[in-house]
Amino acid sequence: MNQLKKQLYQQCLNYVQQRMDAAQQGIEAAQQASQDDTKSSAGDKYETGREMAQQETDRNMAQLNEANKLKVALSHINPALKNDSVETGSVVITNAAKFYVSISAGAISAEGETYMAISSASPIGVKMKGLKAGGEFNLNGKVYKIESIL
Repeated sequence: MNQLKKQLYQQCLNYVQQRMDAAQQGIEAAQQASQDDTKSSAGDKYETGREMAQQETDRNMAQLNEANKLKVALSHINPALKNDSVETGSVVITNAAKFYVSISAGAISAEGETYMAISSASPIGVKMKGLKAGGEFNLNGKVYKIESIL
């Protein structure tokens, strides 16, 4: 059980690290493009290319900032804790799907199973919060019954 939560936690960390790496590479590429543009351009073309590179840098900086926020959110999760009710860090098994309440990272796999990594602030995370095994909630006309919480 603890091993499963540790694997899911690590998958989320990997997801965040990949986003951070991609954003950092984008920033470096935009900065390189800006520097290359200054060597071969003049006038308006120079300003346009430089502005586009700056916009790309800003977009990647925003993505890096968001990834950092996800990393901070993960740092508040202790995968060794056992949860009796649904809260951040819980693995929730329902009659319809399996969830890891952590960050919104989409489908992740552990021990041959697929889990949906969701934020506790997501619509389904809000519906599940505080429920115990045996509890039910309704989302988009579908009834979910919580079978177990790890």
